[in-house]
Amino acid sequence: MWHQSFGLLEKSYAYDATGSFLLGKELHIPLCTVPLCSAVVDVAIQDYVADVASELIYQNKSQISREVLFAFPLGPHMAIYSFQARSEDAKVQAMLRDEAQQLHEATGGWENLEYLQDQSKYPGEVFACFLGTLSPGREVVVTLRYVQELPREPDGAAHFVLPPTLHPHTLLYAWNCLTSKLPYSLLLTASLQSPRGVANVQANFPLTPLTYTAQDRSTAQVSLAGSPPSHHDLELLVYFGDPAAVSAVVEKGDPGAPPGSLLGDPMVLVTLAPSIPEAVPGQRQSGEFIFLLDTTFLEHAQDSLLFLLKSLPLGCYFNIYCYGETSVGIYPQSVEYTQDNVTEAVRRIPSPGSRLGDTNLLGTLRSIYNTPRPRGHMRQLFIFMAGLPPDKEAIAAEVCRHRNSHRCFSFCFSKDSAALATALARETGGEATYVSSDNSMTVVVLKCLRRALKPAAEGVSLSWTLPRGLEVEVLGGTPQCIVQGQHSLLYAQIHGQAQDMTVAKGVMTLQYRLDGQDVTHTIEFPLCPQGDGRLAGHRLAARCLLKRLLPEAASGSGDEPRHRAVEISLTSGIICPFTSYVGVRTSQRVTWYRGPLALLPPRRSLIPCQIVELRGSSRVSSCYPRTIWVPPGWLTAVCQSWLALRRLAHGIAALPQRGACSKACKPPAPPISSLEYVDPTEFVLRSPIFGPWLTKAFAECQELVVLQNVDGSWALSSGLASVLEMDEAEIKGKMPGEVMEPSVWATVLAVTWLHRNDKDYQGLCELLEAKAVTWLCSQAVSQLDKCLEAANTLLGSSVEPSVFRL
Repeated sequence: MWHQSFGLLEKSYAYDATGSFLLGKELHIPLCTVPLCSAVVDVAIQDYVADVASELIYQNKSQISREVLFAFPLGPHMAIYSFQARSEDAKVQAMLRDEAQQLHEATGGWENLEYLQDQSKYPGEVFACFLGTLSPGREVVVTLRYVQELPREPDGAAHFVLPPTLHPHTLLYAWNCLTSKLPYSLLLTASLQSPRGVANVQANFPLTPLTYTAQDRSTAQVSLAGSPPSHHDLELLVYFGDPAAVSAVVEKGDPGAPPGSLLGDPMVLVTLAPSIPEAVPGQRQSGEFIFLLDTTFLEHAQDSLLFLLKSLPLGCYFNIYCYGETSVGIYPQSVEYTQDNVTEAVRRIPSPGSRLGDTNLLGTLRSIYNTPRPRGHMRQLFIFMAGLPPDKEAIAAEVCRHRNSHRCFSFCFSKDSAALATALARETGGEATYVSSDNSMTVVVLKCLRRALKPAAEGVSLSWTLPRGLEVEVLGGTPQCIVQGQHSLLYAQIHGQAQDMTVAKGVMTLQYRLDGQDVTHTIEFPLCPQGDGRLAGHRLAARCLLKRLLPEAASGSGDEPRHRAVEISLTSGIICPFTSYVGVRTSQRVTWYRGPLALLPPRRSLIPCQIVELRGSSRVSSCYPRTIWVPPGWLTAVCQSWLALRRLAHGIAALPQRGACSKACKPPAPPISSLEYVDPTEFVLRSPIFGPWLTKAFAECQELVVLQNVDGSWALSSGLASVLEMDEAEIKGKMPGEVMEPSVWATVLAVTWLHRNDKDYQGLCELLEAKAVTWLCSQAVSQLDKCLEAANTLLGSSVEPSVFRL
């Protein structure tokens, strides 16, 4: 979701008689909103891809001129590809250019103001463009287009949310939180398309009746009816005729683009969402679980590692790596999860005091990727990072190259490693967690393990049957595994030419293994390209390719990734670190007012329009009593643009005459990073609240966990008697006579102890308990009721039979 709506902002500063303003490190200059008068939004949804075109009209209703900045927070899976702002005086048209050196010159001095980013309360990426002066009563019209991947709901619906910038509601315009009327108009129209047919549309706001525009119901339209709601975002759920596990939609290419190019050839939008049943806790499961521990943090991670090892299911494979200057793998490759292998692995773990040198996570990852994984077992890495490795870009690039073959669950223990941890998890579909204390670590890692234990479709593969003359290329590759509850949206380009594309059909076959069984889905789809020419799928495919190329380019693996990224960016309109948006402003009628902007040429100038990364420090309420004050961190965007204008003003008029700047006069290129800034407080806010009970609960059950066998059972021993605070002889004497195996009685006692009336160890021992109950049910179902009765009497508890599935 978006942290704020923003939109058009005006700068508040100290004026002198000529209208100039002051900027300085000690002067906090907040930004206020310029009122939105009207918004016209046209949404085109094709299966799980959306293209949004919007026109926003803002008006300066104050009595003085305002310096205005347009700011648009970028949500997940979103990319802007067109921006324009126009007023009576000028027009700003954003264009992409491969001018990294010139961009560096235009944004000189940015590093001097970087400290201001830390003061922002709204972290994340924001598209920002400084538009200059808006006179009293004047309007500025902003035209913005973007594309976005839509999440798929469990029932197959495509979920679309209108960004708050296009519908600010009470976030920015309410005088108080009870205001019901909006001071702006909103016209929202949605066109829907799918070869499977549009079945239904649901929304949290009033809609006009669904109108079909094709006899086969493959296209439809719907609009906002009446006034928009004033207290929440607008959300649409689009249902298709067949919520199948596999779908394929062909989007036509750009007729003006050359054949064989990214935009020129048709694109197949593929949705893979196989139906995978929930796993039964405690049963055998496949999977390869690899734990990577920074040796500098080994002392704090050992207890959590023990809980992880004991919570793994039978049937899986595992290995442990302790990485430093050299890596120590407990086993040369993953081994089967057995009692002997776990005991040996625990014995081989280096002592907490040992140091292997500087962290070498990169070398450890390469060793793992070069080791074959057991057939039919999805690879999942649990990475514990105490600090930020020096080669973070190369690590991100290495993980990205193998993103389709595994998942990463990363745990960072310092704020500086949060960005890397998030990047590794995001690229592989895993999860990143910021751990603030030793006690919370075990609960956090077990929570991630529960997610990692969700069943998955293994060995995923796609095959295609197309008419003669056509071939297909899946951009970015096909994931080898798809986890229950998730889906994959792939982009496959069709190259070549068939005799008659209007009647030709293709066949796509999805194959995977589920619970040891081979599953096949085959669908036939028309090759006649669909779509309205807006190329949403093509642009999202470009965004996907750019995200894959960036880690390789940032890690310094040659010039080819950079050249390819520049080509894709300039072709599709999607920005990347090697290209820049430059607003070309053309004066239409009057010259600019006096002040710093008067340094600009009167007819034409370049305006930086850039993706700005804000570093948020905390979250605040979105319900304000009166004026909206955007935090001082927003000054970074203003200062960046203002300084760029000052730098450009001295030489921009001579650019057409002198041509490109020579290599001798070019400053060094700006650093390129594939790792976005991450606010560690977001990790803390997402983590469960750990009270004082956690430390005590952890200590109480830790000894019991040490004694459990990997199959889930406990042996009747003096160690177990010590944990239960009883005499071993007394425990043996209370064992029911019908019980033939002492370990059955011991395991019932252990599970009952975990469920005592005044205790709750669910967060720590849920997986351990499930495995123990499964073992009991396979050993002595007929004896469990009498064992439970005797255990309740011995321990003074009242555990229900349902705990043992009775």
